[in-house]
Amino acid sequence: MPETNRPALLKRKMFWVGLLYFAEGFPLGMFYDVFPIHFRQQGVDLREIGFLSLLGLAWTLKFLWAPAIDHFRHHRRWMFSVDLLMGGVMLAFAIHAEFGSWVWFAIGAFTLLSATNDIAIDGYTIELLNRDELGLANGLRIAFYRVGMLASGFVLVLVDLVGWSGSYITAAGILTLTGIACLFAPKERAIRAAGTISLVHELKALITHPAAFSGVVLFLTGALWLVDRTTDWSQASDRFWLYVFTAAGILVLGSLMVSRLARKTRNAEQQTPLTEGPMFGAMLDMLRRPHIVPIIAFILIFKLGDSAMGFMVKPFWVDSGFSATQIGLVSVNIGLLLSIAGGIAGGWYTDRVGIFHGLWVLGLLQAASNLGYAWAASVIPPVPIGTAIDSQYQFIMYAASAMESFTGGLGTAAFLAFLMAIVNKRHSATEYAILSSIFALSRSFAGFASGYGAEQMGYSDYFLLTFFLAFPAYLLLPWVKKMLSYAEDQNHWTQEEPAGK
Repeated sequence: MPETNRPALLKRKMFWVGLLYFAEGFPLGMFYDVFPIHFRQQGVDLREIGFLSLLGLAWTLKFLWAPAIDHFRHHRRWMFSVDLLMGGVMLAFAIHAEFGSWVWFAIGAFTLLSATNDIAIDGYTIELLNRDELGLANGLRIAFYRVGMLASGFVLVLVDLVGWSGSYITAAGILTLTGIACLFAPKERAIRAAGTISLVHELKALITHPAAFSGVVLFLTGALWLVDRTTDWSQASDRFWLYVFTAAGILVLGSLMVSRLARKTRNAEQQTPLTEGPMFGAMLDMLRRPHIVPIIAFILIFKLGDSAMGFMVKPFWVDSGFSATQIGLVSVNIGLLLSIAGGIAGGWYTDRVGIFHGLWVLGLLQAASNLGYAWAASVIPPVPIGTAIDSQYQFIMYAASAMESFTGGLGTAAFLAFLMAIVNKRHSATEYAILSSIFALSRSFAGFASGYGAEQMGYSDYFLLTFFLAFPAYLLLPWVKKMLSYAEDQNHWTQEEPAGK
């Protein structure tokens, strides 16, 4: 449809941000909320249901095939194709009611397709938006992603009315409609090619550059560690990681030897810039940028205080005597609405004052909310579940929860805008997938350490500590400002005129 003939709504970027991130959140909701309930009703063993976590690795490892999206581009076609294929998986569940081994292959395909959809949507959105639109866009992203996940609950509600087959047909219809809608999104902007050499040439060139090759080996070792966290492969052998690091060392030594031999016969193929490679070019280009080390550190620790407290909030509610109903209504449901409102407000503010100012101002508010829980933990006594809780204690807990949910949305909107702003649009999908995976690492480490900290220090002192954990990131703000300027200059020459409407 020509741009001039489009309805006004279809011309609005924020409409498409909302629709696309609804489409991104819905499959995740199906995976986490619908499949486990269906399988348990089918009498599937709990250990087998736990196997779902392994299939969910696709979302963790999506950065491995993100370069393919950047290389072939046509993001809207990717979205359309994978949405239709996910709809096909839902139809397979609707037709074949019995549970069998085929189910695991179907779900594996579903998660792989969903992760691919995430890559295409993130890359498309980054290229679609201007920097001064990233704040509000990420606020809407947070909101509609959650709405997409909640929509899977609607599918679940339908089970009692139309059965599992009818519910899966409904899910297939939702995925098909979102896929078709993607074809009507504004056409992708023309971006200068990300790579000029083939994969074979890239790998040949890599082996002759020990420093770059070592970075790739370290990157792949990190990916293996992420897999091991879910599969526990290392538990089968005490020497698992010894073998892994030995193999990595041998590969690096081999690269050193090949590099020395190639010095005498170096040709034009080896002179090709490694940053132009289709597989690892984006990662190597990112690593060679100025200030990248402090930026990675900033990504790891900006929301550290928020994440470190988040894992202990629900246990604190339980130990304070609050019922599951109170926790679900206030901390989960109302908290969800407040985090959405905070995301939209934070995005609006970030667009008004700029990403840099939005980061440090909203980051302070995000950190300050931890003090609310620290205060609540200092005055609310631990009591058994079912004990009557004084109304003043309820008010304190509800106020702390409301503040934490709202300010968490504020900080998240600014932070996601920052991640989108610093990627190179030539390989936006790959870089954003890598950066978001780095951010996910901080949440994993925070969750691992939070239980130990709360156990040893008590809730009040631990929550107070998480407030101070937010401040080391502020020492890195000078490099954040420099990276934002660098990325703006870089993307200025990367982008060409629109390829057409």
